[in-house]
Amino acid sequence: MAGHKQDAHLFEGYEQEYQAISLAITNKINTLIPSQVSEQRNATIRATEREIEEAEEIVGQMELTLGRYTSPLKEQLNGRLRASKADLAKLKRDMKKVMAKSNDRANLLGQAGAHDSANADATHLDHRQRLLSGTDRLQQSTRRLEEGHRLALETEALGASILGDLRAQREQIQHTRDTLHEADSYVDKAQRTLRGMARR
Repeated sequence: MAGHKQDAHLFEGYEQEYQAISLAITNKINTLIPSQVSEQRNATIRATEREIEEAEEIVGQMELTLGRYTSPLKEQLNGRLRASKADLAKLKRDMKKVMAKSNDRANLLGQAGAHDSANADATHLDHRQRLLSGTDRLQQSTRRLEEGHRLALETEALGASILGDLRAQREQIQHTRDTLHEADSYVDKAQRTLRGMARR
């Protein structure tokens, strides 16, 4: 039960991070990008793409954490995970619409060409590098979870061994106590016999 509570706090922490970054992305898509032009707009678009990648990583962490549950709490949190995934999908669709409008506007203003192609290549490279970095972080988190599970199993095995030793010691003490009681009985009988012989 304590482990579930701890995992729930971890899930909720990721959920709060996602909600914060979702608000930031929404503000850029709906307010900043439509009001900007030229390089300022391109810089905001690149920043928004990076935040969407980060949001994907956070949702991945939420899903990884949720996978450890077996209790009814998993169903409750699973609904919140689905809501976050649906919100992320909407942000991606909105971003594609903004990008399409941005490209149309650039074409109308005569800004399409080699410069835009170079920016697109740089954005693609940056996207790929961040994706690889996010994959590495996810693998590290998975290894930490597996290590924690292994330590928990070792601790459980050690506890079982200690309980077995204590049980054996208790049985040995009980056997010694029974032997002493039997010896006391023999001593009492011997004393009574000696007293009877002395009286005779």
